[in-house]
Amino acid sequence: MNSEFVQAIEALGKEKGINPEILFQAVEEAVVSAYKKNYDSSQTVRVELSKGTGEFHVFEQRKVVEQVVRPHDEISLEEALKINPGYILGDIVEQEVFPKNFSRVAVQNAKQIILQRIREAERNMVYDKFSEREDDIVNGIVQRVERGTVYVDLGSTEGLLMANEQVQGERYLPHDRMKFYIIEVKKTGKGPQVMLSRTHPGLLKRLFELEVPEIHDGIVELKSIAREAGMRSKIAVFSNDEKVDPVGACVGHKGMRVQNIVNELRGEKIDIIKFNTDPAQYVANALSPAQVISAVASESEKICRVVVPDFQLSLAIGKEGQNARLAAKLTNWKIDIKPESDAEFEDPVQEGSGEQA
Repeated sequence: MNSEFVQAIEALGKEKGINPEILFQAVEEAVVSAYKKNYDSSQTVRVELSKGTGEFHVFEQRKVVEQVVRPHDEISLEEALKINPGYILGDIVEQEVFPKNFSRVAVQNAKQIILQRIREAERNMVYDKFSEREDDIVNGIVQRVERGTVYVDLGSTEGLLMANEQVQGERYLPHDRMKFYIIEVKKTGKGPQVMLSRTHPGLLKRLFELEVPEIHDGIVELKSIAREAGMRSKIAVFSNDEKVDPVGACVGHKGMRVQNIVNELRGEKIDIIKFNTDPAQYVANALSPAQVISAVASESEKICRVVVPDFQLSLAIGKEGQNARLAAKLTNWKIDIKPESDAEFEDPVQEGSGEQA
């Protein structure tokens, strides 16, 4: 054993991003195991690795007692005093031993334990890295699809996109680069398991935070999200600066900001509407792109009754009720929509303000 061994461990630690002390500790544990296994010793031993010379030092340990019952683990006070007059009952006496060919045996036994400790350390590092990113998005490359589960290369580990987190109709082809939402990171016997989603509303939220600087800086707030993944989404935004239009900030110059998000979501339509503290106006905005003639909110019933022009009724309701359904999810209000010809007019509100992508 020599200093090259120590240098190799230090280099390996740096390469793997692991504290070399963890590897040195693993080596010492491996040497203890090797000593007991190869020299048929039941005695307690301590191993010390010299980081200067790379040499191992093995110390047998025995407890100082009045009467020796277990010679391998105990030493009489009389014998201990011969070694060092300072020993008292209960002390641990260490004596270095020099087993034959021990360095060769130790290295052979240490190799496997070092590799195991490296794997454990790498798994812990990956777990710590991704557990800190729960509820965040990550870039990944589709590797393969097996039994409905999409396996995604995340760089240092593999992510799983289960069938219930996949967008209906969205194709996942090998080598496709996509963004995924991390919903959970689990510890398993085979290492960390990163669970991904393409349907979670959080994916849309984080995409807007990344694409719109005003949201990242807190000037524009994203108040609410309603999403039917792969089909249509609605987001409600509010500006803390009167000079900043929250809808315009999210849409971007020539619609580029929202279009980038639409492209990432493979064509999912996105309605961006202004949040309003007045429930009636908020609901009217949420029904965008439909025009609203009047809206009256009943706090006791938690329902908002809305009147729209006859020719806008189907637009307000949407295909299979999607527009009205998303508006209700967005605002957390039940919405009763009537055409102008059937309605008794209530106090009018201004036409819902919003943009569609």
